Amino acid sequence: MSNSPTLTNWHPATWAGRPAAQQPTYADGLALQRAVASLSRLPPLVVSWEVEALTAKLAQAQRGEQFLLQGGDCAESFEDCESDNIARRLKILLQMSLVLLQGLKKPIVRVGRFAGQYAKPRSADTETRDGITLPSYRGDNVNRPGFTPADREPDPQLLLRGYERSALTLNFVRALIDGGFADLHHPEYWDLGFLHHAPLRDAYQQIVDSIAESMDFFESMSGQRVHAASRVDFYTSHEGLHLLSEQAQTRYIERQKRWYNLSTHMPWIGMRTANIDGAHVEYFRGISNPIGVKVGASMSAEWLQELIQALNPQNQPGRLTFIHRFGIKDIEKRLPDMIHAVRATGSQVLWVCDPMHGNTETTAGGVKTRRFDNILGEVEAAFRIHREEGSMLGGVHIELTGEDVTECTGGARGLTENDLARAYRSQVDPRLNAEQALELAMLIARRAGAGYRPGKAPRLG
Repeated sequence: MSNSPTLTNWHPATWAGRPAAQQPTYADGLALQRAVASLSRLPPLVVSWEVEALTAKLAQAQRGEQFLLQGGDCAESFEDCESDNIARRLKILLQMSLVLLQGLKKPIVRVGRFAGQYAKPRSADTETRDGITLPSYRGDNVNRPGFTPADREPDPQLLLRGYERSALTLNFVRALIDGGFADLHHPEYWDLGFLHHAPLRDAYQQIVDSIAESMDFFESMSGQRVHAASRVDFYTSHEGLHLLSEQAQTRYIERQKRWYNLSTHMPWIGMRTANIDGAHVEYFRGISNPIGVKVGASMSAEWLQELIQALNPQNQPGRLTFIHRFGIKDIEKRLPDMIHAVRATGSQVLWVCDPMHGNTETTAGGVKTRRFDNILGEVEAAFRIHREEGSMLGGVHIELTGEDVTECTGGARGLTENDLARAYRSQVDPRLNAEQALELAMLIARRAGAGYRPGKAPRLG
């Protein structure tokens, strides 16, 4: 079944007739046209049958048969496009998915926030330091983080560099997976050197041993190898923010008779660009990818219903994911209303919790951070509220890294504000480090899988 209606009044550039938020201003319009034209001639990064396969999995997640784990950097950087960094990010997502698989007792849909997450929305068009005002840093495919006029000038050539880095990242991820990196027969090879908390390490090892024993038992009894455990499906996602870039990689697939954004499997619309009459909603309504929409406390129930009508008028399974990001302070008040609003439309959506963005705070020293307890608390509340409302939470969306950064406080090691300066590397938003991310997955698995009392953390190990 088609993931979007046959649209006679849509093509990849109709968004240009609508108000387009969060778009950079380029000084050289001709250079921008040349860069976009070059990008449109390059091969797609993904293919339509992969997109369709993900849509089918998300439809299963809507029915409670699978669970979405979506995670990765808040914003990728060209500099971090290195084999070790990519392998570490893939590894922590695989480890988290293994824990969730064991705890939730259902397949995990793995979607990385990478291979294209190079553009970021900003709260202001400019930034002022020491009396000097320059354009805001909007991500590596727009401008550069250094605070000089040359760095902050939007550069069309960076769109091509972003494509190249995305292709390199995706190629390496595919090679790792095809080469057996994700083989569940050998999860013990997924290095745990980043773990400094012994009970956490022991608890993870128990999960690994349990899965290994179950697979050994099945294979011994059946005389057959569990081939599905030798390789996993892995998908990419990014915020579809820079519309000229997204348009350039949008292709009409003749055999499907539909348009696809082939720069990623699952693009999403951010809070700042979800205006029902805006350019982003206009662009997204015509592509056949499964799409996400970030849902925040400032959105009304009516707004949500209008988005459903615009983006999934045929109510097609797997098409639409709502990623709610209320923060611990607003989720109790706002989420039930949103659930009721969607139910009133009779539409199918996949509900996913993003516990990161609503919980950002700034220290007295001006450093952006997030508290692990608030992140966990929002996920807890999401599971409980969906259950109480007769709904279902079908996934989580986490900003994380495979590195040993110190950007979020709390977790098993009890990181404090004083620890942030040791390894704070993000240019944009604070991320969970590998240890915090794995701990979060273990607590989600235990609480969602076995029941829990909010605020009462189970012991690890």
